Amino acid sequence: MRTIELKGKDVVLIDQTRLPRELRLIKCKNAEEVARAIERMQVRGAPALAAAAAMALAVTALRSRARTKSQLLQELKRAANRVKRTRLTAVNLFVGLKRTLDAAQAAPSTERARSAVVREARRIAEEDIRVNKKIGENGARLLKSGDVVLTHCNAGALATIDYGTALGVIRAAWRKGKHISVIATETRPLLQGARLTAWELKREGIPVTVITDSMVGDCFRKRMIDSVLVGADRIAANGDTANKIGTYSIAVLAREHRVPFYVVAPTSTIDFSMRSGKEIPIEQRSAEEVAFIGRTRIVPKGVKVLNPAFDVTPARLITAIVTENGIVNPGELKSLSGR
Repeated sequence: MRTIELKGKDVVLIDQTRLPRELRLIKCKNAEEVARAIERMQVRGAPALAAAAAMALAVTALRSRARTKSQLLQELKRAANRVKRTRLTAVNLFVGLKRTLDAAQAAPSTERARSAVVREARRIAEEDIRVNKKIGENGARLLKSGDVVLTHCNAGALATIDYGTALGVIRAAWRKGKHISVIATETRPLLQGARLTAWELKREGIPVTVITDSMVGDCFRKRMIDSVLVGADRIAANGDTANKIGTYSIAVLAREHRVPFYVVAPTSTIDFSMRSGKEIPIEQRSAEEVAFIGRTRIVPKGVKVLNPAFDVTPARLITAIVTENGIVNPGELKSLSGR
């Protein structure tokens, strides 16, 4: 299942706002349409955003009428600046843009620059699948038959090009014959766990139970959870990790109940330019996401609403970080990059 693809001169993606009611594909013909799809959460998840950003530049290049490389680069930079404004926290989006712009700038001519952008966008997508499968292989050994795994938000195929990060570990373990089951938090306010994670796992035949976010503590108290697997949108150099709001609370509960808490992410999610989680920008989303469920208002008019999309889990609460290059303690991240 490809979450997002470059087909001809269009970006074709699964509209995740329609799931689980309907599996619907939408087409984006330019960078503006891709940017709006990102803002509307039609495509989401840090690795998927890297590909979406790169593909936004690819369709810009494919539809451009620029006659010179300089003109093409200007169009690409304008498109990149638009996409940059969509999501602040997920570093992969910025990595995808940089890689694609660098490929265009290194090309010797207009047409080769155009081709280089498309080629790099496709390369980012294909790399993502290979990386996720390697992450799954590495992480699967952390799980044993009979384990119950808690996961928060959606770090599956829908958050990537295919396969997934945290759910990729679960998939890999399941396919190795380990009979595990999953507890998925609903993940308010947009219910990515209830809508997306449960949908993915049901399709795979992996047993899954959805709980409200407020049930997590009780599940830990009742010893219902053997390990926690979550994704990441940005990991600072010291191992502090930004992930969907509510992750920090789960990490605190896991530590209190001596349950291992694993962050699962590609090395591209590690931002060595940020020394700690204090430097990670946290996206603030619309109050309407909390004030409404569907079209029904649940918060009285005039009442203030806070809606940060992410929180930061301190490295000291993380048992290990699972990547395509291995499993490391948060303090050992530099060993993954050869720094």
